[in-house]
Amino acid sequence: MSALELRTHLIELKAERALAEETGVASIASYMEDLERDIARSRAAFVGAAVTEIASFRAQLSGCSFG
Repeated sequence: MSALELRTHLIELKAERALAEETGVASIASYMEDLERDIARSRAAFVGAAVTEIASFRAQLSGCSFG
């Protein structure tokens, strides 16, 4: 997945968390634990993909770094 797709997914998960808090579903501990775990994993995947894409674009623009 691209960084953009991962960011979109992360935003959707955060919206799901907000909705859960609004509707009272946040009181279900196991649901919220799973959701928070999914958010953390998605955030890590997004950051990794973004860093990789930035490095790839940089290499395309200025060539590989040595040293």
